[in-house]
Amino acid sequence: MTFSLGLPHAALVIGRLLAATLCVTAVGYCAFAVYCAHDFFSRAARLNAQFTPPITILKPVYGLDRSTYENFASFCRQDYPEYQILFGAECENDAGIAVARQVARDFPNLDIRIVVKSSSRAANPKVGTLAALARLARHPFLLVSDSDIRVGPTHLSALARPMADPNVGVVTCLYRSGAIGLAGTLDALGLSTDFQPSVLVARKIEGISFGMGSGTLVRRSALDAAGGFDAMADSLADDYLLGNLPVRAGYRAELAPHVVEHELATSTLRGIVDHQLRWNRGIRAVRPGGYAGLLFTQGVPAGLLFLLLTGGSPAGWAACALTLASRLGMAWFVAVRCLGDRAAGRSLWLVPLRDLLSCALWLAAFFGKSVVWRGNRYRLEAGGRLAREGVQIEAPDSALIGTRAAS
Repeated sequence: MTFSLGLPHAALVIGRLLAATLCVTAVGYCAFAVYCAHDFFSRAARLNAQFTPPITILKPVYGLDRSTYENFASFCRQDYPEYQILFGAECENDAGIAVARQVARDFPNLDIRIVVKSSSRAANPKVGTLAALARLARHPFLLVSDSDIRVGPTHLSALARPMADPNVGVVTCLYRSGAIGLAGTLDALGLSTDFQPSVLVARKIEGISFGMGSGTLVRRSALDAAGGFDAMADSLADDYLLGNLPVRAGYRAELAPHVVEHELATSTLRGIVDHQLRWNRGIRAVRPGGYAGLLFTQGVPAGLLFLLLTGGSPAGWAACALTLASRLGMAWFVAVRCLGDRAAGRSLWLVPLRDLLSCALWLAAFFGKSVVWRGNRYRLEAGGRLAREGVQIEAPDSALIGTRAAS
């Protein structure tokens, strides 16, 4: 099937060349992402399994997730010799704190403390809570983990092993996301099939230089050398900076060969838009060059554009089919084969729809500086610094959202 757009010849030639170029780069990116994932998950781990230093888990709390109790309790079932858990929230009546207190009662033999910090000078309330918790931490290694994360009993061991090297200051890990409903599925699909591959690509090209809310273990001396939590108190991308600042201070960051469960709260289209714009604008603020470079990974939109600009020619259909096949192949290999994300496997057919939505939100993030987080609207200033705008607003997912920095 062919058709005509009636555009000037010069415009068609330029458009086709651009779209074809983006198809080629997107296919190349997908192939490289598969290679990076295979390289990471197949490499033999030569780490010191006996290195088990005492760890303090910092668990900031904000509201409830669908399985808050099980998420919290999973950290109490660690096969690890010595650790402390500190739960913290901004106010006493936070529903998540009630669950944390129940967990503390159910695991009386563990060192668990609940901290309520009613006020903080930090523009980022999560970082204000983390700073308050860190002051009560007893151990030289701190694990920052979001409230929507569930882990297995080897979680602490897996993150601690790379720390046997004193030059390693940060260890983070991958995750697979679960959600409910179409909106949640689209959001989770992007995390497993787009964001996680980008992490593996970044590791291969430039090394890990960031942390993630799935779990970031940081050597306390490395955090202090980087300025502590005060250095990220006014920034949106605190997860990123928790890993990036110690790297800038001279330490190395590593990605542990370990995958945890992430419970995503998104349930509406507005929730996706707020979530993705917050994330996109946060990334653009701290990595503007890398964010712009995402243009070359937009395979599905590029393939459809090339098909349109060629008027449905055989070459257009072939290019579109190739970019779509490479995208779906990469999504399956990374999310299903490597991360073990069975939910993503069942919804792979939604990847093209998710990519078109993601492309639109990627473009939208170049315009405007406003983000919605924790039911409040903020303005992003230079370097990703937060400034609150107006009063609290109603967000459709606010009843479920836990403490997530850029997620």
